[in-house]
Amino acid sequence: MERLAAPWITSAKTQAVFTALQRAGHRGYFVGGCVRDALIGREVGDIDIATDAPPDVVIQACEAAGLRVVPTGVEHGTVTVLSRGRHFEVTTFRRDVATDGRRAVVAYSERMEEDAARRDFTMNALYADAAGTVIDPLGGMDDLRARRVRFIGDAAARIGEDYLRILRFFRFYAWLGDVARGPDPAALAAIAAHLDGLARLSAERVTAEVLKLLAAPDPAPALAAMAQAGVLARVLHGAQAQSMAPLVHLEDGRHPDPVRRLAALGPETALDRLRLSKAQQRALAQMHQIIAADMSLEEAAYRHGAQATLDAVLVRHAMMGQALEPDLEQRLARAAGQRFPVRASDLQDQFSGPELGARLRALEAAWIGSGFALRREELLAL
Repeated sequence: MERLAAPWITSAKTQAVFTALQRAGHRGYFVGGCVRDALIGREVGDIDIATDAPPDVVIQACEAAGLRVVPTGVEHGTVTVLSRGRHFEVTTFRRDVATDGRRAVVAYSERMEEDAARRDFTMNALYADAAGTVIDPLGGMDDLRARRVRFIGDAAARIGEDYLRILRFFRFYAWLGDVARGPDPAALAAIAAHLDGLARLSAERVTAEVLKLLAAPDPAPALAAMAQAGVLARVLHGAQAQSMAPLVHLEDGRHPDPVRRLAALGPETALDRLRLSKAQQRALAQMHQIIAADMSLEEAAYRHGAQATLDAVLVRHAMMGQALEPDLEQRLARAAGQRFPVRASDLQDQFSGPELGARLRALEAAWIGSGFALRREELLAL
């Protein structure tokens, strides 16, 4: 029998929640991502707990135990329990009553099997009791070990319940799938038959999934599969996936920035389905500006910074199939640290208005062209 071995399982913070539920005569189980990730040795973030107790009982039981409860999603059966500074999402077992491809009408259940059946993938329908003993009602362990992302039951039915599961499928394949085996054929067939449902998803939900996928260590195989299935064109019009594998190679262990990788999908990519933050929009626009600009890398780093220029160079070289220069980062760092030595006040005796601005720009161009070598006195003598 499989058992989780992680300090957060037996911590007093965690066990306080289980003890509160047990004292009220109910069961609690770790569920979903925390179980899955613990089994494969990934760092566990959020800890979700499923229970047969209805939300009002969860609230009463936890408050009676001195725990703070926030009804974050009580209408859907979820409350947030704070135990000694740690947050736990506690959700009542549920079964779907009706779905429309975006959201579901649910009813509470007392059966784990019903709760498991309404989840998306078998590897996400794993539970563990308070001691860490794993409970696998749908065979998710075998799929997790085989790195096989598989819909629970009928793939078409699961997709029809929530079309976001199309994007979630490729995101999980990017992070956890067996690339040598390829994506599940039954899933791809069901996805191809439900592409129109993607148009019903909100931009916020699409954005979250796309950025999570692009943050995977190597999203290239998943993007290629998305393109082949017709999904990429529906989500990001004009996007081209062929530069992603070269970009991942050039990144060579660098932080996998999703916005940099978004830029590698092509300058013609329409982003109308995404809701990027203003900072992300600026970073993306800056990368495309540097890529298209007719200037040296040193000038780009001086004007836009070393990191922004490096991101743009990585993308451009990936698109063109070029290797990086060995001293690239040192050159960019040096250029980014330069400060133009001439000020407007140095020229005000001779120039004013538009002529002053033109003279400053001309001297700056000469300074950059010298490799930042010309000194103030030399520039003023030109």
